Amino acid sequence: MLSRVAPWLASRRDGAAPGVVVRVLGGADTADLLVLAQQDAVANVFILSHLATAGTASPTGGGATIFGVFDGGTLIGACWAGANLVPVQLDPELAGEVAVAAQQSGRRFASIFGPAETVLAMYAALEKLGQRAHDVRDHQPLMTIAGPPAVPPEPALGFGRLADFDRILPACAAMFEEEVGYSPFLGGREYYSRRVKGLIRQGHSLVHLGPDDEVVFKAELGAVTPEVTQVQGVWMNPALRGQGLSAGYMAAVVVLAQTVAPVTSLYVNGFNTKARATYERVGFRQVGTFATVLF
Repeated sequence: MLSRVAPWLASRRDGAAPGVVVRVLGGADTADLLVLAQQDAVANVFILSHLATAGTASPTGGGATIFGVFDGGTLIGACWAGANLVPVQLDPELAGEVAVAAQQSGRRFASIFGPAETVLAMYAALEKLGQRAHDVRDHQPLMTIAGPPAVPPEPALGFGRLADFDRILPACAAMFEEEVGYSPFLGGREYYSRRVKGLIRQGHSLVHLGPDDEVVFKAELGAVTPEVTQVQGVWMNPALRGQGLSAGYMAAVVVLAQTVAPVTSLYVNGFNTKARATYERVGFRQVGTFATVLF
């Protein structure tokens, strides 16, 4: 049943399908959102991870909301709207409906990421509303592996410890800056530091510290469900790059991730041919295509 909401939380643009309504989801919508997201457990691991942790579509952490797209009272798509916009089983033809609601919310978003066609349709609508990206990565292979890696794992990789937080945090920040082009500390250190510390506490930080206690390699399980993990933040110390070490470390990531869930996933920039070749060597295979829009 549709809840009574403020005007900006429910919309139907001219030209939209009759009966299509966008509104913020509440706790009563949790079961429907779960069924929707489970249609693709790999692509929707972000929202499924939230539901596995919080157990509800509302409230969400950090003041995020989840928009639902309804047709005749049936939930046919959704979108996480927090620091980022993350579509869930959202038809590209309806992405504009969510873009309008997101714009009217007055919230600023750092990125949009998810299935490429929907992400690009959402950005096209936001661009018409005055939003401008500083980078659009329109081709990011979504890859998975189930079962053992195809190369021997590096045995030195293990789960990060809180005692090593002061060593892990600079490596995480270096990876972030390499990836998006600016420091994660721009708005202050607290939020990003808390995020990294939380991943360590959850057992989702994977790291190898060398003899000088410097990070040799690190990665995180950025989203986790009982079925799927999504690997993020893959980083090799620049001093050790080009030595053919990455495949062994990524194989170790798979082995450790599969102690948490049977399927390991990641998405990679299409232009990063070296990383793609490494993942394929380890045994990852493409199952879809993501895109990321950075604001």
